[in-house]
Amino acid sequence: MIDSKLLIDRKHALSIRKQCEVLEINRSGFYYEPKGEPQVNLEIMEIMDKHILEEPTAGVLTMQSMLEDRGIHIGYERVRRLMRLASIKPIYPRRHLTQWKKNEYIYPYLLRNLAITEKNQVWEIDITYIPMAKGFMYLTAIIDVYSRYIVGWGLSNSLDADSSLRVVKDAIRDHGKPSILNSDQGSQFTCREYVEYLKDQHIQISMDGKGRALDNIYIERFWRTISISTSI
Repeated sequence: MIDSKLLIDRKHALSIRKQCEVLEINRSGFYYEPKGEPQVNLEIMEIMDKHILEEPTAGVLTMQSMLEDRGIHIGYERVRRLMRLASIKPIYPRRHLTQWKKNEYIYPYLLRNLAITEKNQVWEIDITYIPMAKGFMYLTAIIDVYSRYIVGWGLSNSLDADSSLRVVKDAIRDHGKPSILNSDQGSQFTCREYVEYLKDQHIQISMDGKGRALDNIYIERFWRTISISTSI
């Protein structure tokens, strides 16, 4: 359906008021131009978007409490609206999935004292948050630990597992398979699709110890480079 406002001709002999009457358009609606979010809301969304990476189960009340701890006092409905606007969705694990994940989806860290002597021996994958001019994106990257070469990367507006798995598949297509792929214990890397794909490819799965960011030190160094570059 054509937007009736597009039919109004500012140069027509009929006044805009008369054209609005003929087309049954509210004149105030014709002049209205939607505005973007205020800067303060963008800053709040940025804070919440970073926090969801640290606490994936954080819902509206948790976010509101976190913001209050930072001295930002806003209402429940506003927090909920901004979370929806930024596509920030908490992850609520189901009881039986959590138990199965505990037994089968968490893998040991394989890189401790490992001599890394060639390309495609070990890759590391991780996700970081990239603030944009008006919104947020998530950057998934894979680094070859031996060469320090970024073998795969991808941008997404959500933290779903499909985005991370797509980056893995593209990297394997372009550079071959690693012997070991290391990650943290994020939900993207402990889900059925991700784990089963790596198993099918005969890739050993390695995962950081919980709360041990240094276990993924090479990709963490790359994130610091990205952070410096985007702040210049």
